[in-house]
Amino acid sequence: MTPIATATPTKPGSCCMPFFGIKPVIFDLEGDEITEPNEGGYFAIQTPWLGMLRDVWGDTERFKSTYLEKYPGHYYTGDGARTDDDGYYWILGRLDDVIKVSGHRIGTMEVESAIVSHPKVAEAAIAPFPHKIKGQAIWAFVTLMGGIEKSAKLSKEIRMHVRQEIGPVFQPDVIQFADALPKTRSGKIMRRILKAIASGTEIGNVTTLADPSIVDVLLEERKKMDVEVG
Repeated sequence: MTPIATATPTKPGSCCMPFFGIKPVIFDLEGDEITEPNEGGYFAIQTPWLGMLRDVWGDTERFKSTYLEKYPGHYYTGDGARTDDDGYYWILGRLDDVIKVSGHRIGTMEVESAIVSHPKVAEAAIAPFPHKIKGQAIWAFVTLMGGIEKSAKLSKEIRMHVRQEIGPVFQPDVIQFADALPKTRSGKIMRRILKAIASGTEIGNVTTLADPSIVDVLLEERKKMDVEVG
Protein backbone atom coordinates (compact mmCIF):
# COMPACT_ATOMS: atom_id res chain seq x y z
CA MET A 1 0.00 0.00 0.00
CA THR A 2 1.32 3.42 -0.95
CA PRO A 3 0.08 6.58 0.82
CA ILE A 4 -2.17 8.90 -1.15
CA ALA A 5 -2.60 12.47 0.10
CA THR A 6 -5.84 12.95 2.10
CA ALA A 7 -6.88 9.34 1.39
CA THR A 8 -4.57 7.22 3.58
CA PRO A 9 -5.51 7.22 7.30
CA THR A 10 -2.67 8.11 9.65
CA LYS A 11 -1.78 6.64 13.05
CA PRO A 12 -0.18 8.79 15.77
CA GLY A 13 3.45 7.75 16.22
CA SER A 14 3.63 5.76 12.98
CA CYS A 15 5.45 6.91 9.84
CA CYS A 16 2.62 5.15 7.98
CA MET A 17 3.38 3.80 4.48
CA PRO A 18 6.41 4.23 2.20
CA PHE A 19 6.25 6.89 -0.48
CA PHE A 20 6.41 5.99 -4.19
CA GLY A 21 9.75 4.37 -5.02
CA ILE A 22 10.78 3.74 -1.42
CA LYS A 23 11.06 0.03 -0.62
CA PRO A 24 11.69 -0.57 3.10
CA VAL A 25 12.89 -3.91 4.42
CA ILE A 26 13.14 -5.11 8.03
CA PHE A 27 15.85 -7.68 8.83
CA ASP A 28 16.32 -9.92 11.86
CA LEU A 29 19.61 -10.60 13.68
CA GLU A 30 20.56 -13.31 11.15
CA GLY A 31 20.00 -10.99 8.17
CA ASP A 32 16.75 -12.61 7.04
CA GLU A 33 13.81 -10.42 6.04
CA ILE A 34 11.02 -10.15 8.59
CA THR A 35 7.60 -10.45 7.00
CA GLU A 36 5.45 -11.05 10.09
CA PRO A 37 3.79 -8.01 11.73
CA ASN A 38 4.77 -6.68 15.16
CA GLU A 39 8.25 -8.20 15.09
CA GLY A 40 11.03 -5.64 15.57
CA GLY A 41 14.16 -5.68 13.44
CA TYR A 42 16.79 -3.69 11.57
CA PHE A 43 15.36 -1.09 9.20
CA ALA A 44 16.88 -0.82 5.71
CA ILE A 45 15.91 0.59 2.31
CA GLN A 46 16.13 -1.61 -0.77
CA THR A 47 16.33 1.07 -3.45
CA PRO A 48 18.02 4.50 -3.63
CA TRP A 49 15.99 7.69 -3.79
CA LEU A 50 16.53 11.25 -4.91
CA GLY A 51 18.50 13.33 -2.44
CA MET A 52 19.68 10.44 -0.26
CA LEU A 53 23.05 10.55 1.51
CA ARG A 54 25.79 9.72 -1.02
CA ASP A 55 28.98 9.86 1.04
CA VAL A 56 30.62 10.92 4.31
CA TRP A 57 32.85 13.95 3.77
CA GLY A 58 36.45 12.81 3.52
CA ASP A 59 35.74 9.19 4.50
CA THR A 60 34.10 7.16 1.75
CA GLU A 61 35.06 3.84 3.35
CA ARG A 62 33.27 4.80 6.54
CA PHE A 63 30.17 5.61 4.50
CA LYS A 64 30.29 2.20 2.83
CA SER A 65 30.87 0.24 6.04
CA THR A 66 28.23 2.14 8.02
CA TYR A 67 25.37 2.23 5.51
CA LEU A 68 25.95 -0.23 2.69
CA GLU A 69 27.82 -3.30 3.95
CA LYS A 70 25.66 -4.56 6.81
CA TYR A 71 22.99 -5.69 4.36
CA PRO A 72 24.52 -5.78 0.83
CA GLY A 73 22.26 -4.20 -1.75
CA HIS A 74 20.44 -2.19 0.90
CA TYR A 75 20.88 1.13 2.68
CA TYR A 76 20.98 0.51 6.44
CA THR A 77 19.34 3.34 8.39
CA GLY A 78 20.64 2.47 11.84
CA ASP A 79 17.07 2.37 13.18
CA GLY A 80 14.89 -0.43 14.45
CA ALA A 81 11.38 -0.79 13.05
CA ARG A 82 8.32 -3.00 12.85
CA THR A 83 5.09 -3.16 10.90
CA ASP A 84 1.66 -3.58 12.44
CA ASP A 85 -1.26 -5.72 11.30
CA ASP A 86 -2.29 -3.03 8.80
CA GLY A 87 1.16 -2.78 7.22
CA TYR A 88 1.99 0.57 8.83
CA TYR A 89 5.64 1.15 9.74
CA TRP A 90 6.74 2.09 13.26
CA ILE A 91 10.27 3.34 13.99
CA LEU A 92 11.45 1.87 17.30
CA GLY A 93 14.57 3.99 17.78
CA ARG A 94 18.30 4.02 17.12
CA LEU A 95 20.10 0.69 17.25
CA ASP A 96 23.35 2.37 18.21
CA ASP A 97 21.68 2.95 21.59
CA VAL A 98 23.39 0.03 23.32
CA ILE A 99 23.53 -1.06 26.94
CA LYS A 100 26.03 -3.43 28.55
CA VAL A 101 24.73 -5.85 31.17
CA SER A 102 27.22 -8.17 32.90
CA GLY A 103 29.60 -7.78 29.95
CA HIS A 104 26.91 -8.50 27.34
CA ARG A 105 25.97 -5.76 24.87
CA ILE A 106 22.48 -5.39 23.40
CA GLY A 107 20.48 -2.67 21.66
CA THR A 108 17.66 -1.13 23.66
CA MET A 109 15.33 -1.80 20.74
CA GLU A 110 15.85 -5.56 21.04
CA VAL A 111 14.81 -5.58 24.69
CA GLU A 112 11.87 -3.27 24.02
CA SER A 113 10.74 -5.44 21.12
CA ALA A 114 10.80 -8.51 23.39
CA ILE A 115 8.69 -6.71 26.00
CA VAL A 116 6.17 -5.39 23.45
CA SER A 117 5.72 -8.88 22.01
CA HIS A 118 3.92 -9.76 25.25
CA PRO A 119 0.18 -9.68 24.43
CA LYS A 120 -0.70 -7.45 27.41
CA VAL A 121 1.88 -4.76 26.60
CA ALA A 122 1.09 -1.77 24.37
CA GLU A 123 4.40 0.10 24.54
CA ALA A 124 7.73 -0.10 26.32
CA ALA A 125 10.97 1.81 26.69
CA ILE A 126 14.03 0.78 28.64
CA ALA A 127 16.79 2.75 30.31
CA PRO A 128 20.06 1.61 31.85
CA PHE A 129 20.87 2.41 35.46
CA PRO A 130 24.08 1.82 37.47
CA HIS A 131 24.41 -1.56 39.18
CA LYS A 132 27.27 -2.46 41.53
CA ILE A 133 27.55 -6.04 40.22
CA LYS A 134 26.33 -5.93 36.61
CA GLY A 135 27.72 -2.51 35.71
CA GLN A 136 24.42 -1.59 34.10
CA ALA A 137 20.97 -2.99 34.79
CA ILE A 138 17.72 -2.64 32.86
CA TRP A 139 14.81 -0.45 33.96
CA ALA A 140 11.70 -0.97 31.84
CA PHE A 141 8.89 1.57 31.54
CA VAL A 142 5.86 -0.39 30.37
CA THR A 143 2.46 0.82 29.13
CA LEU A 144 -0.22 -1.85 29.20
CA MET A 145 -3.09 -2.55 26.84
CA GLY A 146 -6.42 -0.95 27.72
CA GLY A 147 -8.26 -2.77 30.50
CA ILE A 148 -5.18 -4.64 31.78
CA GLU A 149 -4.48 -4.16 35.48
CA LYS A 150 -1.02 -3.49 36.86
CA SER A 151 0.24 -6.12 39.28
CA ALA A 152 3.38 -7.72 40.66
CA LYS A 153 2.25 -10.96 39.05
CA LEU A 154 2.12 -9.34 35.61
CA SER A 155 5.53 -7.74 36.19
CA LYS A 156 7.00 -11.18 36.86
CA GLU A 157 5.18 -12.57 33.82
CA ILE A 158 6.73 -9.92 31.57
CA ARG A 159 10.21 -10.64 32.97
CA MET A 160 9.83 -14.34 32.24
CA HIS A 161 8.57 -13.52 28.73
CA VAL A 162 11.70 -11.45 28.01
CA ARG A 163 13.84 -14.24 29.49
CA GLN A 164 12.35 -16.69 27.01
CA GLU A 165 12.58 -14.29 24.06
CA ILE A 166 16.18 -13.03 24.35
CA GLY A 167 17.73 -14.74 27.37
CA PRO A 168 17.97 -14.36 31.16
CA VAL A 169 20.77 -11.78 31.07
CA PHE A 170 18.50 -9.17 29.52
CA GLN A 171 15.33 -9.58 31.55
CA PRO A 172 14.49 -6.23 33.19
CA ASP A 173 15.65 -5.76 36.76
CA VAL A 174 12.87 -3.23 37.34
CA ILE A 175 9.51 -2.82 35.62
CA GLN A 176 7.71 0.47 36.19
CA PHE A 177 4.23 0.55 34.75
CA ALA A 178 3.47 3.87 33.06
CA ASP A 179 0.14 5.12 31.73
CA ALA A 180 2.14 7.20 29.24
CA LEU A 181 5.76 7.81 28.28
CA PRO A 182 7.46 11.22 27.93
CA LYS A 183 7.42 12.09 24.24
CA THR A 184 8.12 15.09 22.05
CA ARG A 185 5.31 16.61 20.02
CA SER A 186 6.42 14.47 17.07
CA GLY A 187 6.00 11.28 19.11
CA LYS A 188 9.66 10.54 19.89
CA ILE A 189 10.32 9.02 23.32
CA MET A 190 12.74 11.16 25.36
CA ARG A 191 15.11 8.45 26.51
CA ARG A 192 17.44 10.78 28.40
CA ILE A 193 14.53 11.60 30.72
CA LEU A 194 13.77 7.94 31.33
CA LYS A 195 17.46 7.30 32.02
CA ALA A 196 17.51 10.17 34.51
CA ILE A 197 14.39 8.84 36.27
CA ALA A 198 15.86 5.33 36.52
CA SER A 199 19.27 6.58 37.69
CA GLY A 200 17.86 9.16 40.09
CA THR A 201 19.74 12.02 38.45
CA GLU A 202 18.74 15.52 37.32
CA ILE A 203 15.88 15.45 34.78
CA GLY A 204 16.86 18.59 32.88
CA ASN A 205 14.75 20.51 30.38
CA VAL A 206 11.26 19.14 29.70
CA THR A 207 9.84 22.01 27.65
CA THR A 208 10.06 20.04 24.40
CA LEU A 209 7.68 17.38 25.70
CA ALA A 210 4.12 17.18 24.46
CA ASP A 211 2.96 16.64 28.05
CA PRO A 212 5.57 17.51 30.73
CA SER A 213 3.20 16.39 33.51
CA ILE A 214 3.96 12.77 32.58
CA VAL A 215 7.44 13.22 34.06
CA ASP A 216 6.01 14.30 37.43
CA VAL A 217 3.81 11.20 37.55
CA LEU A 218 6.73 8.89 36.74
CA LEU A 219 8.93 10.57 39.36
CA GLU A 220 6.25 10.18 42.05
CA GLU A 221 5.88 6.50 41.25
CA ARG A 222 9.66 6.13 41.15
CA LYS A 223 9.92 7.45 44.73
CA LYS A 224 7.63 4.67 45.95
CA MET A 225 9.90 1.97 44.49
CA ASP A 226 12.62 0.53 46.69
CA VAL A 227 15.43 0.20 44.15
CA GLU A 228 19.13 0.45 44.94
CA VAL A 229 21.12 2.36 42.32
CA GLY A 230 24.90 2.24 42.05
